[in-house]
Amino acid sequence: MRTVAALRHVAFEGVGSFTPILAAHGLALRYVDAGVDPLSHDDPSLLIVLGGPIGVYEAEAYPFLRDEIALLRRRIAVGAPTLGICLGAQLIATALGADVSTTGRKEIGFSPIELTKAGASGPLRHLANVPVLHWHGDRFAIPPGADHLAATPICDNQAFAMGTNLLGLQFHPEIVSAEIERWLIGHACELAGAGIDPVKIRADAARYGPALESAAQAMLGEWLTSLS
Repeated sequence: MRTVAALRHVAFEGVGSFTPILAAHGLALRYVDAGVDPLSHDDPSLLIVLGGPIGVYEAEAYPFLRDEIALLRRRIAVGAPTLGICLGAQLIATALGADVSTTGRKEIGFSPIELTKAGASGPLRHLANVPVLHWHGDRFAIPPGADHLAATPICDNQAFAMGTNLLGLQFHPEIVSAEIERWLIGHACELAGAGIDPVKIRADAARYGPALESAAQAMLGEWLTSLS
């Protein structure tokens, strides 16, 4: 059976609503916990690199980031299917030679993305006018040769793709509304520091979550079907 490895940086940030779609495409899911589990050289059919509360530029403090970037460079070199979400997308951008830096402000909460022409003609079209979850304070530059897919007023670069097998998303389409409390507890200090009310995020998760879950599953399904 084909496999998908999800590289996880914090325990409560998993593949969420993507789980049934991965199974429907015949992909057996396993988690690899960053900094704890060894990065296998037996490359999975698909690698999903998930989010986390650290920056790609913090490799001195978190040296496992170097190993992740090296792994991504190996997969990119052979065109192996790879999806990055939030920190995962920033790691892919770094592996491709693009800059990642802090924006100086937090973008946390639900709001829609603005699709570019390229974004609207691909799998991200399913997310048009659907508020997605944002949770970041860093920004990646669009890597050389990649297509710019989406933006928000706060962050101009929200998604990129290189060919059919490489996709980076700054936002979180995978969130399951019923699991939002794990995020609010796990990131409580960050929310307090940024002056963001968890009550609003909780309410927005209930309001927008079902539509996002459906749209995100359609997006992932189309992307998986397009893999070469």
